[in-house]
Parts: sequence; structure tokens; C-alpha cells
Amino acid sequence: MIVVTPAEPGDLAAAASVLAEAFVDDPVTGTLLGGRGHDRPARARHLFVGLLRPVIADGTVDVARRAGEDDVLGVAIWEAPDAVTTIARLTAQLPSFWRACGPDNLWRALVTKRAVDRYRPRLPHWYLQEIGVAEAARGQGVGGALLDARLATVDGQDAGAYLESSTERNRRLYRRHGFVDGVPVRGIPAAPVTMWRAPASERVGRPARLTV
Repeated sequence: MIVVTPAEPGDLAAAASVLAEAFVDDPVTGTLLGGRGHDRPARARHLFVGLLRPVIADGTVDVARRAGEDDVLGVAIWEAPDAVTTIARLTAQLPSFWRACGPDNLWRALVTKRAVDRYRPRLPHWYLQEIGVAEAARGQGVGGALLDARLATVDGQDAGAYLESSTERNRRLYRRHGFVDGVPVRGIPAAPVTMWRAPASERVGRPARLTV
């Protein structure tokens, strides 16, 4: 049985390692990691430490484990509709981002974030920033359990949810959870596709299309 709970501060290292393993060869994330191929996993861990550390305390990072076990099998980073990202909060993570991207790719990471943010919906929504599953646990329903857990909260608030996906395989999973395809995000490698899940009160018949 897969159990999903909000991440605790003590989960930071394990959660970062799971996401690093899942995204080290991702067509978008991979372009942001500086250095040679052999140190990419370490750089990816630095990247996700920087992304995770400031938001774990918000209660919007979910981790999946087998019941009664400690190993983290999957991680999802969500941003709530009322989330506020301050400059001070981002600046505090610069050492981690520097170790991950290096001086050459840190600017590329900022350009990528700006490109992605231009496609975010105008209306309030939950944003699935990242979701990843440890290689040994893939195909066992971990990703679906992570989505189900947070989407129950989203539906309880009658809110929309939004994400971008770089692969067709992942988009099939998201479609099964009520997301519909939007448009490619131009200006970054692999042009990930936006996906939108309408609020529960609007999901009658075919889900509503996303307007950005």
C-alpha cells in the first residue's frame, strides 16, 4: 500500500535524491545542469534541494512511501493558489542553484522560468511544479497516488490545477486524472505542453480548455 503524506524537513535529502534521479535526463531540466555528464546527478540533487527547502514548510510537498516503511518512493512539489515567492526566499537558495547550474546555466534557468511563467493561467490555481518517482518504484502506482492525494484537496477547494509535461507518457497519466492538453511552451527546449484540470464544479462532460 502506498501512503502519501506532507513532507517533513527531515525528508529533504531523500526527496531531492528521488527528484534528481527522475529528472537528471529530462529534456528541460537537463539543459540547466552544468558540468560534465558524470557529475550531473550531484548537480541535480543541488537543484532540487534549492527548490524543496523553502517550500517543505508550506505543506505543499508530498512524499510517497510504502505503509510501514521509511524510504521515499515519490515526491510532488505543488504551489498553492495563494503562494507568495519572495526575492529573499529565492536568494537564500542561490548557493544550491549555483552548484547545480554553474555560472553559464544559471541565467538559462532564469530565462526558462520566465518563459514557463508566461503560460501560467490568470485565474487562481494549484500548480504542480515537479513530480518524480524513484526508478525502482516506477510502474507501481506511486505517481498516481501522489496525484490522487493532492487533487483531493484541490477538489475540496473547487480549484483548478495546472502543470507542464515534457513527455507523452506522463501526459497519459495526467489525462487519466482529469487534465487536458493545452499548448506547447515556446522558448525552452523540448517545448513542454501545458495541461489544465478544471475545478470540480466545472468538470461536467469534457473538461474545460485552458485559457492563458
